[in-house]
Amino acid sequence: MVRAKTFDEGYFTTMEDVREEVHRIGHREFVGGNDHFWDQIQGLQFQLLASRGLKPADTLIDVGCGSLRGGVKFIRYLEPGHYFGLEKHIELIVYGVANELGLDIYREKQPRFVISETFEFEKFGGAPTFGIAQSLFTHLSARDVEACLSKLRGVVAPNCKLFTTFFETDGPATNPAVSHSHKNFSYTRSQMEEFGERAGWRPDYIGEWNHPRGQKLIEFLAA
Repeated sequence: MVRAKTFDEGYFTTMEDVREEVHRIGHREFVGGNDHFWDQIQGLQFQLLASRGLKPADTLIDVGCGSLRGGVKFIRYLEPGHYFGLEKHIELIVYGVANELGLDIYREKQPRFVISETFEFEKFGGAPTFGIAQSLFTHLSARDVEACLSKLRGVVAPNCKLFTTFFETDGPATNPAVSHSHKNFSYTRSQMEEFGERAGWRPDYIGEWNHPRGQKLIEFLAA
């Protein structure tokens, strides 16, 4: 007898698997956002970057953009072609454009998307001046966090500001062996700072920023 697959066991590896799961639970729930958290975290992201100097003429890279929870506000705010969204599941972007952004805004604002599991930022063909990775490093292994930071550092503009969230722990945690979209990973402040320094970023720990799930914030500067 063949046992049914469950998402938490990590068996969903094909496009069809992801499509079925997103259709079953919804594109918001898939990325961990019910309606309350969706609106709250969406506004929190935008307020953060606006307060840190994001202007319509900037180019923003949204790493792990999912179904455009933050992307909706950023795309509407930025000049056409200035939003870059990297995501490994194309189905999330399809749902995000269709159900959150709308085709009219998509055509007007011309956001760029790259589907990649290996952080192929070079495919955007531009140099971001701002970046955000909200609820991404909370699902990545240390190896993948460093790969992301290293590859992104090679394509961003000088003085690019990258804001990332993470679950903070007082001591090194025993995390899952490999990255997983629906499992949590925790790191110490010093670990996160070291990840950035090794990749060529200058870290600036911010910490608390009113995230509803308690994720802490750290800024990496491409100085």
